[in-house]
Amino acid sequence: MLLNESNPRMTIPQTNSLNELKFDNRFVEQLPADPDLTNGRRQVMGSAFSRVLPTKVKAPALVHYAREVAELIGLDPDQCATQEFADVFGGNTVLSGMDPFAMCYGGHQFGNWAGQLGDGRAINLGEVKTENGEHWTLQLKGAGPTPYSRTADGLAVLRSSVREFLCSEAMFHLGVPTTRALSLVTTGDQVMRDMFYDGNPGCEPGAVVCRVAPSFTRFGNFQIFAARGDVENLQRLVDFTIVNDFPHLGDPSPEVYANWFEEVCKRTCDMILHWMRVGFVHGVMNTDNMSILGLTIDYGPYGWLEGYDPGWTPNTTDASGKRYRFGNQPLVAHWNLYQLGNAIMPLINETEPLQRGLDLYLDRIESGGNEMIANKLGLDRYTEEDESLKKDLFEILTLTETDMTIWYRKLADVSIEDDVSDEDLIKPLLEAYYEPAELIGETKSRLLGWLHSYRVRVRAAGIADADRRAAMNQTNPKYVLRNYLAQLAIDKAEKGDGSLVVELLELLRRPYDEQPEHHQYFALRPEWARHRAGCSMLSCSS
Repeated sequence: MLLNESNPRMTIPQTNSLNELKFDNRFVEQLPADPDLTNGRRQVMGSAFSRVLPTKVKAPALVHYAREVAELIGLDPDQCATQEFADVFGGNTVLSGMDPFAMCYGGHQFGNWAGQLGDGRAINLGEVKTENGEHWTLQLKGAGPTPYSRTADGLAVLRSSVREFLCSEAMFHLGVPTTRALSLVTTGDQVMRDMFYDGNPGCEPGAVVCRVAPSFTRFGNFQIFAARGDVENLQRLVDFTIVNDFPHLGDPSPEVYANWFEEVCKRTCDMILHWMRVGFVHGVMNTDNMSILGLTIDYGPYGWLEGYDPGWTPNTTDASGKRYRFGNQPLVAHWNLYQLGNAIMPLINETEPLQRGLDLYLDRIESGGNEMIANKLGLDRYTEEDESLKKDLFEILTLTETDMTIWYRKLADVSIEDDVSDEDLIKPLLEAYYEPAELIGETKSRLLGWLHSYRVRVRAAGIADADRRAAMNQTNPKYVLRNYLAQLAIDKAEKGDGSLVVELLELLRRPYDEQPEHHQYFALRPEWARHRAGCSMLSCSS
């Protein structure tokens, strides 16, 4: 499993000011527009998008920005500290060349067709074209109502915006395919929210995140046209996507459509494997939250496994059915791809090419999952003999509450030498257990048995211990954005102090490094966070 291969030393041409950004708005120029320019909630037919302007806010103020993302779009990071920047990315100023719009799409939510959904609180400002020819769409989340907002206000609160901003960048630096986050701006307005949907709403500070990606097109963009029998516009959107986002596949044709679907299956699979590698749970894998580029998108009720539990979901809405639980994510992604395949069927009129893509996904998720486990264990490769090692490991991790991130990271410190006592063998792993006193009896025996088998496997492969440790520490992160850390940053930010947002972003830029100055963040979830709102489970409004 390769981590992100971007080169931090690469020189990216930069502009001198926001007004020098060049926009090449292909989506709005090449796809059908909603002819109704009023910003009223409605069903939008025969259109890929609706033009809409962000809602002006009281007092936009920058909390923080990601310098790497500024450089990505060709903007000098120094420009991000200006009031002009806050005005633009808080929604008060539209730059020359921007052509703001909200996309129309549908989707399956929790397994049921929901009809038209669309960008209910996201507004795409425009597509920046950089000097090296890359296209980056700038999207404001929480910038006000659109025709797709239904009964919602289209706004976002600081709580959810801090989580989105930090997680987008944390995932990128972990090597997980993801949309990026350029900025976090408070609006100076108060937003009414019922955090738990329990009839007790309250006012919270408003905020806007600027998200950045080559495209924000989702499975649901294709599904809405298919569901309405609008094959003409379905084909226009598929052709547009292939030409602009998958040009290496060649000119659109039924054969290229099938090849495109296969590539979407591959990219989706690789994204899911990275989620499983780092213990990330998305929480709401509806088809409208699935990127056609295989990017993690829409950071709502997400979480990282702390107590290892394949059945855990961070989403209160999913608490009973647990459809989007950690261990079910590979199967849900396959189901979502099946729905995408159904949507584009009218363009191919054969099931076999689409089934080929779905079968490829299943083969890849199995083989890639095995390769991922081998990498996490520091093994040279995965063999059939390792199947029992994997199976036993997953069972042992559930015998007592075990922190996944800490356990895998500390496994690198376990000695593979013969002359080590059982107590010394287990010692590096003790940090990962919420109740170390429970490591007795059968639980302890099974762990020791597994560790002995693991050491035999490593020695048989002739892997030098230093090489094993180095490989594991490039696969198993030391630092992830635990929900309680995000909540601590939210608590301070709501008091006007963004310092922990800044500190956490800096920490999460180097998640695989030791960073001894930040070792306090390499720790079990504190007991106070076990049931606190925002630290355990979250709602879809989070």
